[in-house]
Amino acid sequence: MTIPNDEVGSILLEMQDAGMDLSQPVVVEFFQLFEKKENAKALADYLSSQVDILDVKLHPDQTPEVWDVDCTVKMIPSYENIVAKEAQFEKLARQYDGYNDGWGVHFADDESA
Repeated sequence: MTIPNDEVGSILLEMQDAGMDLSQPVVVEFFQLFEKKENAKALADYLSSQVDILDVKLHPDQTPEVWDVDCTVKMIPSYENIVAKEAQFEKLARQYDGYNDGWGVHFADDESA
């Protein structure tokens, strides 16, 4: 698998170097930020109704007057899949006057088994 030399690619290479099999599904968390709680809640409510979303959390950000909507998706963490899902979340967040703020991976406690 060829991984481009950019921010997404760097994270994927770190995951691969840490021993993750990038051809297997993992839980990926995507982050959206909002200045208005009602906008964040509206997106959180929408995402909660989507079949492919495992979990949605709405909480205050570390920055005052900013709200986070974090949601998890189980997916194969290929470069193409991550970039496409980030674009999807960016488009959704903008519809609610927010923006996508990146992603991360949840490491399961039993991955070494």
